[in-house]
Amino acid sequence: MKFTYGATILSTAALVHGHGYLTIPFSRTRLGAEAGFECPECTILEPVAAWPDLDAARVGRSGPCGYNARVSVDYNQPTVKWGNSPVATYSPGQVVDVQWCVDHNGDHGGMFTYRICQDQALVDKFLTPGYLPTDAEKQAAEDCFEAGILSCTDVSGQDCGYSPDCSSGQPCWRNDWFTCNAFQADNRRGCQGVDNAAQGSCFTSISGGFPVTKKIRIPNYVSGHTLLSFKWNSYQTGQIYLSCADIAIGDGSTGQSSATTLMTSTRSTTAVPSASCAAAASSVAVTFKQKATTAWGQTVKIVGSIPELGNWNPSAAPTLSSAEYTSSNPVWRSTITLPAGTKFEYKFVRVASDGTVTWESDPNRSYTVPQSCDTTALSESSWR
Repeated sequence: MKFTYGATILSTAALVHGHGYLTIPFSRTRLGAEAGFECPECTILEPVAAWPDLDAARVGRSGPCGYNARVSVDYNQPTVKWGNSPVATYSPGQVVDVQWCVDHNGDHGGMFTYRICQDQALVDKFLTPGYLPTDAEKQAAEDCFEAGILSCTDVSGQDCGYSPDCSSGQPCWRNDWFTCNAFQADNRRGCQGVDNAAQGSCFTSISGGFPVTKKIRIPNYVSGHTLLSFKWNSYQTGQIYLSCADIAIGDGSTGQSSATTLMTSTRSTTAVPSASCAAAASSVAVTFKQKATTAWGQTVKIVGSIPELGNWNPSAAPTLSSAEYTSSNPVWRSTITLPAGTKFEYKFVRVASDGTVTWESDPNRSYTVPQSCDTTALSESSWR
């Protein structure tokens, strides 16, 4: 759905301490909120020593993707709602915008960071459908993500100052992490002051949120499916907030998986294996883009004849992202990694907030995943 920003006040709000979570790219936590799990900002690791040593706390069951004790949801485990395919595809070295959302009642200031672990075998434990990583695997992954910090200073021209709530000589006196404004500032205080946006500009379930936007540089690493982990260490309280997003990194010509973009239409072009190619990719991260105008509360899914598309069952089918959706260009997008050469039929469906499903008109669409090294595909049209 087009994510419903604004404050939804819970009857139990007085009993909840809500804080913040990754929103762009779409984190598993955000996808969980869109699927109906309450309080996405309540994915908290506590009580821990969060300040001034940003690396001291062990993550325990929270792992690099977070655990929401309020609703007993472990985001380190893939489900039909998240974790089965990337929500965004980037190129090595690309500078991209990232954003998280801090709740009005839970802005405790502090510092935050984005990380990528390049140990694919370890990350794969968090990508295996239905598998719940052990606490030891979660900590090993966290150690790997800590070694893969995407430094603020990697982006030329970005303001990478030191936290006004930290002093020279303390462990927090570092500018590779991003910092919030002074916790006790008279205006533009804490994390909510970073973008200077209005309350409710991003979704939290308690008091309305404030976006916190920065830029990161994707490392020179290729993966058809990996994780971007977000970590926020609170200054005021002994709390840390973790969430992760499923992403792909690839230039379409390196490694065992490649990226291709598919825009639905009746015309398409598909590359064939190059004569200079050592080996065709065994899997392809296919990005589906569909123009479909929706109302608030609606989502768009891709449903098809293969397990990755739900075997024609809308409840098991992947939901497309509305991150690129605008009123003038209502694009829904999802990237799904599929074995090269796979042939299937599919349709897009609209799903209302009450679960009502509206199918596209006949006939079914069809697609064959390319078998090549440098894979390209184009297909354009809108909802029918």
